[in-house]
Amino acid sequence: MPELIPVLDKDTIAQKVADVARKISSDYQDANLVLVGVLKGAFVFMADLIRHLTLEEFSVEFIRVASYGSGTESSGEIRMVMDLDIDIAGKDVLVVEDILDTGRTAAYLYKTLKQRGPRTIKLCTMIEKMERKINHIKPDYVGHRIDRGFIVGYGLDYNEAYRNLPGLFHINL
Repeated sequence: MPELIPVLDKDTIAQKVADVARKISSDYQDANLVLVGVLKGAFVFMADLIRHLTLEEFSVEFIRVASYGSGTESSGEIRMVMDLDIDIAGKDVLVVEDILDTGRTAAYLYKTLKQRGPRTIKLCTMIEKMERKINHIKPDYVGHRIDRGFIVGYGLDYNEAYRNLPGLFHINL
C-alpha cells in the first residue's frame, strides 16, 4: 500500500481556490471569458473555482489530452482525446489545469488553442511543480507551488485512483 503524506488539507485548498477565484474575477470583470478545464484531473478544482467566481457571465468548456498513461512521469507524447465544443475566436480563454508539471501539456494546449483566434489565453493551475519543468510556461494563476514529488487527491490521480481524496498528498510508491 502506498504511503500518503499530507501536503494540503481540504480547508487550506478551499482558501487557496477562493483566493485564485478572487484574482480571476477581478481580472475578467468585462471579459467574454471561457474557462477550459483540462480533463480528467482539473474537474474538481474547476468545479470549486467557478463556484467562487463573482463574474456575471462566463462559459465553461472541457478539453481532454493525455500524456501520462499509467506511470508517474509524462510520456512526452501528447494527444487530443476530446476537443472543445465551441468556437473560441475573439474570446478570453482561461485554461484550468490540475497540475503544471513538465509544461508539455500546457505548451501543447497554448499552441493548439492560439491557432483558433482567441483574444487572450491564460493559464490557471491548482499545483505548479518546479521539479521537472522543461518548457518555460508560467501560469497566470497558481493555487499552490511544490518543489517535487508525485501528488494525488483533489482530482489528481495515480493510475486512476485517489482522485476522490479531499486533500492533496505526496504518494510514495
